[in-house]
Amino acid sequence: MLGTLILFGKEIGMGYLNDLSFDKLGEILSYQPSSPMLFSSGLFFVLFLFFSFFYILFRKHTLLRLIYVTLFSLYFYYKSSGIWFGLLVFTATSDFFIAHLISQANNVSRKKWLVTLSLCINLGMLGYFKYFNFLRELGMSALHELGDWFNYAPWQSFTVEHLDIFLPVGISFFTFQSISYVIDVYRGRIKPLGRWIDYLFYISFFPQLVAGPIVRARDFIPQIYREPMVTRAEFGEGLFLILCGLIKKCVISDYISLNFVDRVFDAPTLYTGIENLIGVYGYTLQIYCDFSGYSDMAIGIALLLGFRFNINFDSPYQSATITEFWRRWHISLSSWLKDYLYISLGGNRKGRTRTYINLLLTMLLGGLWHGASVRFLLWGVLHGISLAIHKAVMSAFPSFKKTGAEMPLSRRIIGTVLTFHLVCFGWILFRADSMQKVGEILTQIWTNFHPEIFMQFVTGYKTVFVLMLLGYLFHFMPKRIVNVMQEAVTRSPLLLQALILAVAIFIVVQFRSAGVQPFIYFQF
Repeated sequence: MLGTLILFGKEIGMGYLNDLSFDKLGEILSYQPSSPMLFSSGLFFVLFLFFSFFYILFRKHTLLRLIYVTLFSLYFYYKSSGIWFGLLVFTATSDFFIAHLISQANNVSRKKWLVTLSLCINLGMLGYFKYFNFLRELGMSALHELGDWFNYAPWQSFTVEHLDIFLPVGISFFTFQSISYVIDVYRGRIKPLGRWIDYLFYISFFPQLVAGPIVRARDFIPQIYREPMVTRAEFGEGLFLILCGLIKKCVISDYISLNFVDRVFDAPTLYTGIENLIGVYGYTLQIYCDFSGYSDMAIGIALLLGFRFNINFDSPYQSATITEFWRRWHISLSSWLKDYLYISLGGNRKGRTRTYINLLLTMLLGGLWHGASVRFLLWGVLHGISLAIHKAVMSAFPSFKKTGAEMPLSRRIIGTVLTFHLVCFGWILFRADSMQKVGEILTQIWTNFHPEIFMQFVTGYKTVFVLMLLGYLFHFMPKRIVNVMQEAVTRSPLLLQALILAVAIFIVVQFRSAGVQPFIYFQF
């Protein structure tokens, strides 16, 4: 079945190559800081076709296949972050040996010290690249406050230049993935891998490398040693996911972002309250389509290679409670935070008050994971408090524990509307580049709404409005209809599948107005 994909892309790939001059080929294949390689780019499509040909040849030779895929994955990461692919190799190497030492340790104390060492290495790297400037600026602010308090001039005037620290793409994802492996070995849930190349393959596997989903070792490792076989149904499912991801990312997310959402968030005061509100709704759809689109493509590509990842998004805006939202949104991260942070803090085992504190701390750190900014901390606090309130309500009113079909329809509708707008409010903190912009957006919505200009927006931004409408309709579509669509693609003849793929690529090309846009979660 994978060979069919090669036939699908032959003409497209050759067309891409024909547009290239060979004197520029070396420049294109080398690292370009301004244009990291993305799933939605023509270059990746061409390279994946060549990669697939040899992957098929090596499918019966496990070690050769692992080495080949690992080398391609490292090149893929090199195209995203340059020489920092060495950081990925270092992380994999250190945790591979630490995990072995943990399994060989004969006492709990030594195991704990080794786990601590792994955490110090991984979180130390993450802290330097993501939080060094943020923490230093907080320190400088505290020093100035103390200088003012004690009237000490040297502290009042002390300044340090902001360091230009490069953030390797996806460092949080492969760091969290490696941490989960070490902790699972410590907890006895898995045995350490015997070969270094096997672990490097797991950490660097390119579909999920730079923006997730975060793949657990106990789910992924058993698949490494199986001969990759893709059934007709799996091929159709993978193709459907890739098509959905392309449309979500390259058509809906990129277009509404470039043509409306970015403009509103850049200058909220130039737009009325209703335009600001639509901009917030637009970003709410944009970030979902961007991130879930990447996850769809990652899961689909992995499936075409014979690997199955767990679902990462499950129509999260259909959630009727904030707890349900976090069971549907970025599932691989929310489950990671639950298993390795919330439970480690004590979970709900140490009383009701401690449970609420643990929820707040987990989401606070989850917000900090997204970025070194007060806005992200507030976003985490908002969700942490909301989760704690919902848990308190469920404790006080047992009927509120009902979820899904058990929940009364009226309560589910009201809950969905309230949860959606709570999440939208959080996305304002997430997207605005300063607290001043957050205040401007909320002020415009509250004091300068002007609903009468809604039709002017519709006529002035027809394509944006239509894409937002289609995006939300598809998101709130019952799952059974989506399954019917997937089944239709799966059962289609190969020629029709090729035609569907060609039409999807044609639509993507027509909507691409300013080159390939980076995925939002690349910065995390």
